[in-house]
Order: sequence, then structure tokens, then C-alpha cells
Amino acid sequence: MPESVYKVIELVGTSPESWEKATAAAVTLASKSLRDLRIAEVKEMDVQIEDGKIASYRTKLKVSFKYEGGG
Repeated sequence: MPESVYKVIELVGTSPESWEKATAAAVTLASKSLRDLRIAEVKEMDVQIEDGKIASYRTKLKVSFKYEGGG
């Protein structure tokens, strides 16, 4: 197997419904501009509260994709 290098970036996804949907939103949008996504690691989850109720779920992820370095 040849050697590979991967780049890791951090993303934050949001959803008014759940952490799972917040995660999916981040991965779905990232996959539109980044090629060869490999791993998404959830690092942190929190919620935004308004008027004593959850207004938004937020998931912070580290996403890796294959690095195709420039010359």
C-alpha cells in the first residue's frame, strides 16, 4: 500500500433538530467542495439556548481528507 497524507480541518455543523443532523449537515456541505473525505471525528457538542429552550444543536468535528499537495 503506498503512503498517503491526509489534511485535517475543523468544522461546526448546526441543526434545529439534533446533533446527528448537525453532524450530517457539516459532512454533506464539506463533501461538496472537498474530495475524498475519510473520517469525521466528533470533538464537541453543545446547544444554543433561547428563552429557556434549545434553539440549535451544534457539533464540532475534525474532518480528514486525502491531501493532494501542490507543486
